[in-house]
Amino acid sequence: MVRLVLVLGDQLTASVAALRAADRARDVVAMAEVMGEGASVPHHPQKIALILAAMRKFAAALVAEGWRVAYTRLDDPENAQTISGELLRRAAEFGATEVLATKPGEWRVLQNLQDLPLPVTVLEDDRFIASEAEFAAWADGRKQLRMEWFYRDMRRKTGLMMEGDQPAGGQWNFDHDNRKPAKADLLRPRPRDFAPDPAVEEVLALVEARFTHFGRLRAFRWATDRAGALQALAEFVAERLPRFGDEQDAMLEGEVFLSHAVISPYLNLGLLGPLEVCRAVENAWKAGRVPIQAAEGFIRQVIGWREFVRGIWALEGPGYLEGNALGHSRALPTVYWGGETRMACMKAAVGQTRDLAYA
Repeated sequence: MVRLVLVLGDQLTASVAALRAADRARDVVAMAEVMGEGASVPHHPQKIALILAAMRKFAAALVAEGWRVAYTRLDDPENAQTISGELLRRAAEFGATEVLATKPGEWRVLQNLQDLPLPVTVLEDDRFIASEAEFAAWADGRKQLRMEWFYRDMRRKTGLMMEGDQPAGGQWNFDHDNRKPAKADLLRPRPRDFAPDPAVEEVLALVEARFTHFGRLRAFRWATDRAGALQALAEFVAERLPRFGDEQDAMLEGEVFLSHAVISPYLNLGLLGPLEVCRAVENAWKAGRVPIQAAEGFIRQVIGWREFVRGIWALEGPGYLEGNALGHSRALPTVYWGGETRMACMKAAVGQTRDLAYA
């Protein structure tokens, strides 16, 4: 019996649940670039290009490791342009009778999988530190869901920056030390720009031809494989992490990145793992290369905020997307799409988002 093993664009991890459960000798990995996802919301063109380029390189790596991969490019004339349509087309092509998938990060995609006229096995995405069940158990019976208390439990679970059952440095949170103003510095280390290789250039041309979304595509500067993501992580830890704590919440005119890691795209695609990046930061602190407030502040963003927000998403379910507690009904003003404004902060944030897909 042949199964299709679905790998989505944000599941580019060699050890993702569906691949771990698959039979390399029998099953077929299915990956597809489809307009149904690229145009589901007006994604920044750089984001679309990053996902497609990273998918192509991940698929090539799987083939090199002996997997059979059915990969559909966006401009393939037979492309059904939806994930469901591509799964049905590939099932007919390979005689597959079942789909194996890691739980998608969007309820819409999960519902589409569940509506397929094929048996679908959906495995939990265990790349997160807290499982959905674990977060639900933590939240059960609490009057307030506060990230700080959840974060402390994640510190205990992972052992990150712990001394026995107590936090390193005698306190859980050094946020009060992370509110210093940023200063102009001509020698400030900047995140590396990864020049597009021919494979990425091909994707950029495709995205340029197919999408007219807000944002400048040709300023593309992202790594598109795990090796590049690891390089970006290593350079952040060595060059910018020491000042990350001081400048964590700071803004400075003309400075886009300051001392931030700029690795969230790689975490979100699965090219890096959350515990992996936190261990790299913890090791730098243990070696005396970064102050405690910098290491703790970064780790809190990952095992605190990132895990907490994902837990809320899972707990609330698909109805959370429709919530509108303040009763907002008007469209965003044109300034959000690059319109003229005298508000300096908005002008800078929107301009940086347009140019770099980051602000």
